[in-house]
Amino acid sequence: MSTKSLSARNNELSNPQKQLEYLSEGLFADGELPTFKHKLEKEDDFPLQPKPLEILQINLGYMCNQVCSHCHVDAGPDRKEIMTVETMQHCLEAIKKTGAHTLDLTGGAPEMNPNFRWFVEEASKAGIKDFIVRSNLTIIVANKKYYDLPEFFKKHNVHVVSSLPFYKREKTDKQRGEGVFDKSIQALQMLNAVGYGKEGSGLKLDLVYNPSGAFLPKDQDAMESDFKTALKEDFDIDFNSLFAITNLPISRFLEYLIASENYEDYMYELVNAYNPAAVQNVMCRNTLSVSWDGWLYDCDFNQMLELKVNSSVKHISNYDEDAIQNRNIIISQHCYGCTAGAGSSCQGTVA
Repeated sequence: MSTKSLSARNNELSNPQKQLEYLSEGLFADGELPTFKHKLEKEDDFPLQPKPLEILQINLGYMCNQVCSHCHVDAGPDRKEIMTVETMQHCLEAIKKTGAHTLDLTGGAPEMNPNFRWFVEEASKAGIKDFIVRSNLTIIVANKKYYDLPEFFKKHNVHVVSSLPFYKREKTDKQRGEGVFDKSIQALQMLNAVGYGKEGSGLKLDLVYNPSGAFLPKDQDAMESDFKTALKEDFDIDFNSLFAITNLPISRFLEYLIASENYEDYMYELVNAYNPAAVQNVMCRNTLSVSWDGWLYDCDFNQMLELKVNSSVKHISNYDEDAIQNRNIIISQHCYGCTAGAGSSCQGTVA
């Protein structure tokens, strides 16, 4: 696997417009497969519109200590896009005014933002019901300055959502890099040691599963059971829930699909697995995504494709929740990933 981002390699897919062109050509241009818009129209779900806002998801930067093969953010150590204190201040003002009950911090590795701890401390004062930090786990053991993150998370009652592709070393390291599995296990044990994932502690520790290839995730509940059994027996690790997330055909996963000649088969699988029931609860309907530089998007995936919200309010600096909610959601063919099978969101299945 590559140790550099698409951006650092000057790969044409680092250009979001090139990705959108790829998703609109071929199978969809000649009518072999219906566009996502056509599917929505057929079910009388177009245009897709938001429900009351529940989740404010903020990307603190694309810098990461890993370069994972499936990463839709194209994150890595070579990415220098980092949210500034000024933009964080705008986010804090929005958090104070929002009707959302969940604050979701993501990246890259959000912990690598130099102002991460200050932002968590300030945001935790807003009284948000569920305060999520999405961690790749290995960042906790990457450098001694991160070793106390489990205690820091506990102090601020952070809900930790952690990436772990599988409960076996080979599959995890194949997707995320050599040595990632062992470091992830060490980090999970550190989180368990301060109470995360333990019954009665009130400290939530959830895991996220992404398939390692061009296929859809299996049943989420069955996988959660398998993960809990294996991690407990092999490493005495406890966690609360497992979220199964479908890989969307964008960024580095799109690169993988094209290079492995799986793109057409994967798009067929997504389209054929389209579930109208999943449309009702896709995350773009209850979530608003904020980029590292403060622009607003319907979801994290649209952010990576630079598809800003279709609203008069497009930036966190002039946040107006009522105005933002009065919009149509921007869609393209990548949206099939969120409506396939049981559906997919940052909180797992939706149908």
